[in-house]
Amino acid sequence: MSKMSRLVRREIMNASWTALRNPAFRRLWIASVVSGTCVAAHDHAATYVMNTLAASPFLISLISTVASLPFVLFTLPAGALADQVNRKRLVCAINVWLAIAAAVLAILGWLQLLNPYLILICVFFLGIGFAFNAPTWTSIVPQVVSDAELPSAATLSGLQFNISGIVGPVLGGLLVPLVGAHLVFIANSTCFLFVFLSVLQWEQPEALAKASSENLSRSLSTAIRYFRCASSLQILLARNFLFTLFISAIPAVVPVLGLKVLHLNASNLGLLFTSMGTGSVIAALFIASRLRAHFSPNTIIFLANLLVILTYVLMGFVRQTELFFPIAALAGVGWTLSASELWIAAQRSMPDWVRGRMNAIIMMVSQGATVLGGLIWGIVAATAGPGCALLSAAALFLISVLLTAKLSIDFAAGMHKRALNGHSTKGQEAAPAPLATGLLAAG
Repeated sequence: MSKMSRLVRREIMNASWTALRNPAFRRLWIASVVSGTCVAAHDHAATYVMNTLAASPFLISLISTVASLPFVLFTLPAGALADQVNRKRLVCAINVWLAIAAAVLAILGWLQLLNPYLILICVFFLGIGFAFNAPTWTSIVPQVVSDAELPSAATLSGLQFNISGIVGPVLGGLLVPLVGAHLVFIANSTCFLFVFLSVLQWEQPEALAKASSENLSRSLSTAIRYFRCASSLQILLARNFLFTLFISAIPAVVPVLGLKVLHLNASNLGLLFTSMGTGSVIAALFIASRLRAHFSPNTIIFLANLLVILTYVLMGFVRQTELFFPIAALAGVGWTLSASELWIAAQRSMPDWVRGRMNAIIMMVSQGATVLGGLIWGIVAATAGPGCALLSAAALFLISVLLTAKLSIDFAAGMHKRALNGHSTKGQEAAPAPLATGLLAAG
């Protein structure tokens, strides 16, 4: 290998870590890893407790549906709120809410009062916190890092999620039989307070800390009218909806398959999701940057979706635990590659003044797809079996990929290049009032 090739390869590898050179992002990222690990352990504990309390596969599938439902109900007003108030204070308040919700679940578990319906209620209240947190946190990240650091931040955000997905289920699988699920829930509550303290240390720029004078209804109306005029975001919304509709088969069906078909215990169920997380980490660290150097975002998503489809087919037939784990790892690779490219394209396609609301619209529709998909795949798994559910998802996903091939997201990369060449739209972002007035007039 030539010296030039080695230098290029080293530069591609370093690109994945660029955002960690930013102290503010590094501090928030570490807090997210710790909290995300506790959330993953919490989810594992809740799923396992539900399995011990209810024999119904549908109730197990319903956990992911109930967790996603608040995103459909609250994400859009949460995004409007994120564009109106001090985002730092909002994230702090949200993490206090999450800490309280997790603590309530822990207390109910300690008192041995848990039943399937109380678990679902607590999951719903946690989902409310996550629904308000998601557009706010997503809007903060592009303000913490530079545009050059944004792809690295996207990769590292996926890496954070998947490190948590590796460590959390294993931790939950070990702790549940040793100390009980309620201690896992209280650990999760404590980690939300750790995020609260980390966000307090972020020095938010003064211009970003000022609250908007626009009222909530007008803010939502402006966002909707802006979205109606933004064809690029409409394409991204359609792509996100379809991807999430079919990827929701993983949280809805894979736990049922693991518990009811493969008959995994708590530890092995944790290892199943750890395998998926391992695949996602490999994708984030070693695959994503290399693919970005050679392929367009649209091509990467196409290939990643085909990989997910292949893993669904294999999961539908394979019943050996030793083979199932590496297949789950491949599913993690495909999931991470598609999700990260869609996220980068979205952030590069929206101005900062409306970023919270646009992120909220995308998240609301995506989580709506998760709710719909969770119900569909959960019902199919309960009536025809989890294997049939995964095979059905694979067939329909393939049709979707072929039909949406022309809905390219490569325009976002072009917008990024124009911005780097000095054709940025920062002037519009700094003065949203004229644009908002024009959008209201256009409606």
